[in-house]
Amino acid sequence: MNEKIVKMQKKVKKYLDEDRYQHTMGVMYTAGALAMCHKVNIDKALIAGLLHDCAKCISADKKIKICKKNNIPISEVEYENPGLLHAKLGAFYAESKYHITDSEILCAIRCHTTGRPAMSALDKIIYIADYIEPGRAALPNLEAVRELAFRDLDACICRILKDSLAYLESKNIPLDPMTERTYQYYQELEDE
Repeated sequence: MNEKIVKMQKKVKKYLDEDRYQHTMGVMYTAGALAMCHKVNIDKALIAGLLHDCAKCISADKKIKICKKNNIPISEVEYENPGLLHAKLGAFYAESKYHITDSEILCAIRCHTTGRPAMSALDKIIYIADYIEPGRAALPNLEAVRELAFRDLDACICRILKDSLAYLESKNIPLDPMTERTYQYYQELEDE
């Protein structure tokens, strides 16, 4: 791993609790493995995986306050569930605190919770790595999703979104419209 990533890793560790840091390491290494498999820039995948949750351990009120202060838009669903803001805020911190200027890395961090239609390969890798990293508690269909991740990114995204939407609906958790749009987009690709 290059020196820049090692320095970032030490800095990130200061801002995360131990469980979140372990998850972050799992996402980083899973993203690197997926990048190798799918011929995506490995360093970009490692950096995006490392920084994807860099704003996760900030309180809900503080997330809202920081977003407002920095003109980061907050949707109605994000006001109801401020935890979703960690992705947008994470991209902001990746740029302002970790000096990441690569738009592809920033986009992958920004969309790792909701996804987005027409994601780049790096976006997909970070979204998937966050879901399948080795320390992740057992989720429905996790083994099948892990296997699919190394064969077909689009099919894997569609499967994760389908399972995530079913889970959110079963728990009556407000749904971000972007997640629905993302699922519709990838479902249509699957149907073609």
